[in-house]
Amino acid sequence: MKWKQQIHGMKAYQPGKPIAEVQREFGLKEVIKLASNENPFGCSPKVTAYLKDDATNHAIYPDGYAQNLRTAVAEHLGVKETQLLFGNGSDDIITIITRALLYPGVNTIMADPSFSQYWHNADIEGAEVRKIPCIEGAHDLDAMAAAIDDKTSVVWVCSPNNPTGVVIPDADLRAFLNKVPNDVLVILDEAYIEYVTNPGHKDTLTLIDEYPNVLLMRTFSKAYGLASFRVGYAIGQPEVIAKLDPVRAPFNNTILSQAVAAIALSDQEYIKTCREANEKGKKQYVEFCEKHNLKYYPSDTNFIFFNTGANSDVVFEELMKRGFIIRSGNALGAPGFIRITIGTEAQNAALLAQLEDVLKEQGVFA
Repeated sequence: MKWKQQIHGMKAYQPGKPIAEVQREFGLKEVIKLASNENPFGCSPKVTAYLKDDATNHAIYPDGYAQNLRTAVAEHLGVKETQLLFGNGSDDIITIITRALLYPGVNTIMADPSFSQYWHNADIEGAEVRKIPCIEGAHDLDAMAAAIDDKTSVVWVCSPNNPTGVVIPDADLRAFLNKVPNDVLVILDEAYIEYVTNPGHKDTLTLIDEYPNVLLMRTFSKAYGLASFRVGYAIGQPEVIAKLDPVRAPFNNTILSQAVAAIALSDQEYIKTCREANEKGKKQYVEFCEKHNLKYYPSDTNFIFFNTGANSDVVFEELMKRGFIIRSGNALGAPGFIRITIGTEAQNAALLAQLEDVLKEQGVFA
């Protein structure tokens, strides 16, 4: 068969092990998954109530324009409906962007480590990938700007960054955008925007008008607790959205996903409650790291990334045997580090107790 040359030897995305598989493998009754940055508190009670009485006719196609959700998001953000593009999760938006703008002969720039789907999709399209190493978990924006040339098509900026959790201060971001040519699209991936509390971060919606080549990317999979419904969206100038929209699959959001996303959006009090609980949970991990002198990055997300001083894969396996699924830094390009989703207070305490035992066994602690 005439396969694309770029996909030879390429591996599919490797998600974390599902709970049921870990239960079977290790004979565990209870397993806590803190690997994929889902909201440990679930979705808004309003969504749960809606789903109990849902009478949707699932035999008909969804609204390909997602009109009701589009109106709800536009009103919530104060943007025009023509400034929105919806996807089957942020992954779909990334695919749309790469299909539209990346091809052999152009290049794309991103931080390293950062979200793997940026370069994965770029590789499929045959574009040159330029990874710029992070500095202390943060984007090296000066080096990223210096890497731009007349063949650069897309620059990916993840803020807060996955997997490090570091958010880019407003002043640094604007200084970077001032260096980017107008014909280069800058994707500002804000999957964790609802969790940001850093005072140096400012509202990014104004950037779209100031820098028409900026496209914001957000999701309902994290703070809104709707990961299984797969709803992501982009915000940009109408002209940019109009170019990307033809690349989108006709019915890429289900009837149910459109409905529950709009309902979740209406419950901002729930998002505030989750953010406050997340901040308390984050402190549990920070105190653990500081107590044991473990290097960690300041996180503005619902996860924390820190160096255990041991083999990441061993720590991952040992915690899994004890009923906790986390993410090994080896899989994220950062050996020694682990990424843990911040859970409930009880989940965090239980995991940290087990982690302390694991690191004692590995000789990290006396």
